[in-house]
Amino acid sequence: MKKSKALFITKAAVIAALYVVLTGVSAMFHLDCGIIQLRLSEALTILPLFTPAAIPGLFFGCALSNFLYGALPLDVLLGSVATLIGAFGTYYIGRVSKYLAPIPPILANTIIVPLVLKYVYCFEGGIPYFALTVFIGELLSCGVLGLLLVKAMPKHLKEQLK
Repeated sequence: MKKSKALFITKAAVIAALYVVLTGVSAMFHLDCGIIQLRLSEALTILPLFTPAAIPGLFFGCALSNFLYGALPLDVLLGSVATLIGAFGTYYIGRVSKYLAPIPPILANTIIVPLVLKYVYCFEGGIPYFALTVFIGELLSCGVLGLLLVKAMPKHLKEQLK
């Protein structure tokens, strides 16, 4: 295996592991339940700005998190696909502006997750209501926390991720 391929896989695996741990922290403090859910791990959706390895890392981290923390199989699949779509979007839009980079994961989750809540979990309420609450949670985690992560990340770490 080439060194660059091994490095790519290692970066993806570390990002996936971080996603799982941060999802667990969110669950431990009950941030991921309630009307507005705040998944700390969603702040990592900003990482495709720095490395394409974040794309599979986020996808597998989300899938593993959803599986480990008891999501229904269709939620594991659809939630992970939403994260994958968001990660690709962040990668491409981030080339234009780092400030626009959180928009794809916010939109992907705002569109897909309300459908999961309504039709997979059969929660009472309407799609527009779920879309609003998911949007607020994603805006906080991807937008606010994600951009804070970019700002707080040391320059040498940003360079190492490339």
